[in-house]
Amino acid sequence: MNAEKSYMAQALEQAELAAARGEVPVGAVLVDPAIGEVIAADGNRTREYDDPTAHAEMLVIRAGAGAKGKERLNGFDLYVTLEPCPMCAQAISFARLRRLYFAASDEKSGGVEHGPRIFTSTSCHHAPEIYGGIDEVRAATMLRDFFKTKR
Repeated sequence: MNAEKSYMAQALEQAELAAARGEVPVGAVLVDPAIGEVIAADGNRTREYDDPTAHAEMLVIRAGAGAKGKERLNGFDLYVTLEPCPMCAQAISFARLRRLYFAASDEKSGGVEHGPRIFTSTSCHHAPEIYGGIDEVRAATMLRDFFKTKR
């Protein structure tokens, strides 16, 4: 299994844990590729924390910045199971992440390839390299199954 699949598998595990908590099953993993180390991993916790900003991406960016003691995470990579929303995409830009890997696209609420496309905006100060579709079927199925139980 290549590194991208391995890190995405860890993000998918975080998404499963989020679903088990009753959260929308999205997971994220922040990686320092220079040393091949996961710096932070988490899943959505908006309901648990009563915090609309507690998306998986936001949680791992905060944890990573805290662990490194700096606001910029230059050279770091983010793996997330769903295309980031506009809020998370903007945080990715502000953090100066090197690469964004995501699994499933989000036609309704995405902010990278759909919606406002944050990284192509003239107001965007930094755009990471973007790689979508890694384990897309597994992530999309997990989300679809989760929402079937809610409707």
